[in-house]
Amino acid sequence: MAEIGPVQLLSIGFERDTDFQGRIIDELTKLEGERTIRILDLLFIARDTDSEDTVVLEHPHRQDLGGIVGSLLGLELEGDAASPPAGAGGAEEHSFGFSQEDLRQMASGLGPGESAGLILIEHVWARALKRAFRDLGGRMLGEGFLTPETIRTAEPQLAAISDAIAAAERDGAEV
Repeated sequence: MAEIGPVQLLSIGFERDTDFQGRIIDELTKLEGERTIRILDLLFIARDTDSEDTVVLEHPHRQDLGGIVGSLLGLELEGDAASPPAGAGGAEEHSFGFSQEDLRQMASGLGPGESAGLILIEHVWARALKRAFRDLGGRMLGEGFLTPETIRTAEPQLAAISDAIAAAERDGAEV
């Protein structure tokens, strides 16, 4: 089996009546074409407006995708309705930092009519970096995206780095 890069699950929530117009699929296709990421699985879900049911939303590749993320969420994907499998429970930890319970709450935390895109991606660009960490005995202590509030605390330093990169690019220097 070929070595796989770091794998991440992204869960992005959307307000009710969001008109996606294929923009997410288009951007993911572009990133995959650039070999930045590889889509391992993708599932769009919504909370039914009239019930507590989680519903799987239509998208162009729905027949080929959704099974891995659905099982991580603890959902059995049958038709358009998703339901917890028999015996689902416990809080097993997964290597990417979410417990089974965290994953289930992603689906159950949606309000009526709200939706979420759940994307399991491999960071292709980081395969060699992952190997270097592992070869040196490194282990993951934590990971995550910074919140806007956290970014604001480092904003002056980040702005200075961004300005320096822009200036170097204008001057034709390698960044």
